[in-house]
Amino acid sequence: MKEVEKPVGIFDSGLGGLTVFRELRSMLPGENLIYFGDTARVPYGTKSAEAVIAFSKEITSFLLARKIKLLVVACNTASSLALEEVRGISPVPVLGVIEPGAAAALAAAPRGGRVLVTGTTATVNSRAYSRALAGSGVKVAERACPLFVPLVEEGWCSKPVALQVAREYLAPFRGRADALILGCTHYPLLKKVIARVMGPRTRIVDSARTAAQAARDELAARGLLNPGRRGRSEFVVSDAPERFSALAHRLLGIRTGRVEIKRF
Repeated sequence: MKEVEKPVGIFDSGLGGLTVFRELRSMLPGENLIYFGDTARVPYGTKSAEAVIAFSKEITSFLLARKIKLLVVACNTASSLALEEVRGISPVPVLGVIEPGAAAALAAAPRGGRVLVTGTTATVNSRAYSRALAGSGVKVAERACPLFVPLVEEGWCSKPVALQVAREYLAPFRGRADALILGCTHYPLLKKVIARVMGPRTRIVDSARTAAQAARDELAARGLLNPGRRGRSEFVVSDAPERFSALAHRLLGIRTGRVEIKRF
């Protein structure tokens, strides 16, 4: 297999990283993509750092065995806690979602403005976004929203409970943020609800889109873009493939076809 024809690997704790997959598929239709969702162990946001690092390294080894040319850690929790450990075992480039999201927030907020980071408890406690935004002149606030991931995984993004939960977390920040970072790749599925709570003044930064753009730029810089027109898509999960496939179609319009199971 030619180097450019090798797949791009993407992994997340569940189906949230499919938001990155969808953006990559749209931007780079010729790329072969392999997605791993750790559906047996979702959510990562309530797990210890040691557990997230162990899970991330297991999945990375699995994807490396599939001869990937680039790895996208499409999970903010794993990006904030395990990125360096993953890079330490990977012979191919590894991209996370923190730095691209932080850069997009800086572009959206004026100097001296306010940026609100939303994420899992683990991501917020890691202060990864605060470190990425340090010295930029913006004021950073962070809000853990741990119920957002299970809402998405249940397929309840458009139910009244989603708006109720979003208001509970975010109402105190309405009108007080120039930009809000969706610091979890599940959260773009709640973007409309979050934007409604925050109001029109706040720019919503989609970490899935910025991560996909970073991956495209990395492939281009390394001369690894696949010039093909229609790349193949593969999906692997650690549990419940039928449920994963059904939610991927219902929430994101992604038809997965057969989903492989890999248990650790």
